[in-house]
Amino acid sequence: MKVLNFGSLNLDYVYSVDHMVTPGETLASYGMNVFCGGKGLNQSIALAKAGVEVYHAGLIGEEGEILLKTCQEGGVDSRYIRKTTEKSGHTIIQVDKDGQNCILLYGGANQSITREYVDEVLSHFEKGDILLLQNEINLLDYIINQAYEKGMMIILNPSPYNEKLDSCDFKKISMLLLNEVEGAQVTGEKDEKKILVRLKELYPDMQVVLTLGKDGSVYQYKDQVYRQGIFSVQAVDTTAAGDTFTGYFISSILEGMPVDEGLKLAAKASAIAVSREGATASIPVKAEVESVDW
Repeated sequence: MKVLNFGSLNLDYVYSVDHMVTPGETLASYGMNVFCGGKGLNQSIALAKAGVEVYHAGLIGEEGEILLKTCQEGGVDSRYIRKTTEKSGHTIIQVDKDGQNCILLYGGANQSITREYVDEVLSHFEKGDILLLQNEINLLDYIINQAYEKGMMIILNPSPYNEKLDSCDFKKISMLLLNEVEGAQVTGEKDEKKILVRLKELYPDMQVVLTLGKDGSVYQYKDQVYRQGIFSVQAVDTTAAGDTFTGYFISSILEGMPVDEGLKLAAKASAIAVSREGATASIPVKAEVESVDW
């Protein structure tokens, strides 16, 4: 079983601020760093650090050599990453004194994927392989349809949630990993229990992992429900917390780990990540996660 992550690769420009800038305000930043990120890259790095052999597919611009290098140094197989004439995707991220963030995203090369490129990449994968997707690239609906026809297990993190997802057939998704905001956007419900009920009604054969911020996470599949709380740490930067959780939870599936243990592993990894600055740089390796006595 091979794991393909078809996703974004971004340069993250991270600014440290006292508070999030408001309309009409000019706000001085007291720190600035450049990191490699993008939900796609973050999740591939998380998978690799969790011990998974993961292939990444996506596009970068001419200035994106550092993104390719980050994949290679992080243990991600980068043979399917291609360069394009478009600028690499990038973000402008504000991180406040409490470690919360807000993100402005420019798609760039991530929005330049062609059907020919998708077909070429998927030709190297087969029935039973895992495809991980987020919503920071174009042609998501086409990728889902082609992978479904091949019999791949499709795992979707529908972030950021927007109208592009309306053209995607969620009935072809095996597992949905999303937060409570995205859960409300998918279902129209705001209450956690109502979100889960509605998802079960809409997609009875889908596995769902719903993250709930300070209230932890919950897994639902048919009549199975598992819950996991958070591990309390001093938050420095929450940028890659969800991506770390995603990578580690998927790694637990590949290892055949019981769901409750997988949720605990992912929660530990996520807690370590938020205690550090950066996106890929904040993601812990598996030995670190296993050594934490929580």
